[in-house]
Order: sequence, then C-alpha cells, then structure tokens
Amino acid sequence: MTLSTSDATSVGRALVTGASGTTGRRVAAGLAARGIAVTSANRSGTGPAGTRGTRFDWHDTSTHPGALHEVDRVYLIVPADDADPQAVMRPFLTLARESGVRRAVLLSSSALSSGGPGPGAVHEAVAELFDEWAVLRPSWFMQNFVGDHPHAATIRAESVITTATGDGRVGFIDADDIARVAVETLLSPVPWNTDLVLTGPEALSYDDVAAVLTDVGGRRIAHVPVDADTLRTRLEAAGVFPALAAMLSTLDVAIAGGIDDRVTDTVSQVTGTAPRSFREFAAAEFRL
Repeated sequence: MTLSTSDATSVGRALVTGASGTTGRRVAAGLAARGIAVTSANRSGTGPAGTRGTRFDWHDTSTHPGALHEVDRVYLIVPADDADPQAVMRPFLTLARESGVRRAVLLSSSALSSGGPGPGAVHEAVAELFDEWAVLRPSWFMQNFVGDHPHAATIRAESVITTATGDGRVGFIDADDIARVAVETLLSPVPWNTDLVLTGPEALSYDDVAAVLTDVGGRRIAHVPVDADTLRTRLEAAGVFPALAAMLSTLDVAIAGGIDDRVTDTVSQVTGTAPRSFREFAAAEFRL
C-alpha cells in the first residue's frame, strides 16, 4: 500500500517517539519527506529537519499531553531502560486514544510475540486500545555492527563479535528498511491491524557476518561464541541496562535454537521495494 498525494492531505500530525534513535529519526524524516506534519519526541526535544521537536520522557507524564497536540497517529519506541515498559506506556496509550490518536505503530522484535516480555506486553496493549494499529517485528539490525553498539565497539577494539548464538542464523535487516515499512504502515489508507515480521533477504550466522565484514573491511573479524552468563556480564560492563542485558543474552540463546532463522518478504510487500542485503549494507556503511 502507498499513500497518494490526495490521501496525504487527510492525514493529521504524526508523533514519533524516540525520534533521535536508530529507527525514530529515520521514520520522522521519512514522514516529513512525504509532506506529513511530524512531532519529533525525545528527551532533548529536537528532531530531524522539517519536524517539530518536543521534549518527551516516558517516565515524566508532564511531557505527554503536549506531545500529543494535534496528533492522530503515533510511532512507538519502547523505553530501553525499563524492565516493564507496559507499566509506563499503557497510561500514555490510553491518553493518546482519548486525545484523538487513531493509529499506533509499535516497534517490537521478531523474537517477541504478543504477550511476551518487554515490547511483547505493549504489543498486546496496542492491539487492544486502537482500532488502527500495526506492530513491526524486525529481526536484528544491521546497524548493530556500526556506530555505538557494543558489537561495533568490540569489532573496532578487538576485531571480534561476541555472542551466545552459536551457529544460529538471523535475517538481519537494515534500519532504513524498517523505517520505510513504518512510514507506510502509519500512512496506508487501510490499517494493517496485524504484526509484521521484517527481515533482510537472507539469514546469516554471526560467523557469516564476520566473514562479510572481514572481506569488506580488509581486516580479519572473528566471531567468538560464549555462554549466556558471560555475554550478560560483558553487556553490563559495556553499559547496557541490566534488565536489557539479561533479555539480550536470553534472546541469543533463542537464536542458537533457531528462533530467528527465517526470511520474510514483508518489506517488499509493504513498500514495493526489496530490502538491502547485508553485504550491500556493509559495503556502504562499515568502516574500521
């Protein structure tokens, strides 16, 4: 589904939470490029060019009403530092519905179904509270190997990627492709009212990833397998919130068991364009 120019005039203001984050800033910019009025919400109160920034904190309810001014659709990013995000998000979602928000699109994870931990519980609330909704369940981000992510940090410092995934495979996806799906689900004339599992075009093990990065970067990168407890300790030492570190290490074990060894064509179905491959991403974005 795509939005025509005439349809765009009937769309109200979109609120993008986490608008300085990996997908949030891309979604905000993508909506603005389509001529949509956008409120970019985050703790700094700033956003991409062409959007209106507002200070927003899930844990500060005084910031919630102003963020919802004139908004009829919202892109939701779960607070990463909260072990029970539904507790802080459900009151906001109820306020959003009462304030005139008709459509909600939530970013979750391919490994978490409705009712599961973290975003899984919010998934359930979004479907319950809104008549128009979608839950995006992307696989692991290709961006995890660049920027400030712990994987990127150990690649630069030690030439290694440390996981508890064993030889389990993942359908890694580019955040640009996630954002393109988010924009379409926020703007489509007919709501999706379902969850959408998003992957790239192929499933790769972390050994495969290391081989691609070695080839592209010109320096040997190795995948070092560890157990879940060791990974959790390493993540916490890298500054990851303890509850999130515990969840990530548990998900790595699930990957080892094959939970994310799949490829979907959802990106192509929703956007009309195929997702970028990991090699294409690495060639464009990976630098040592």
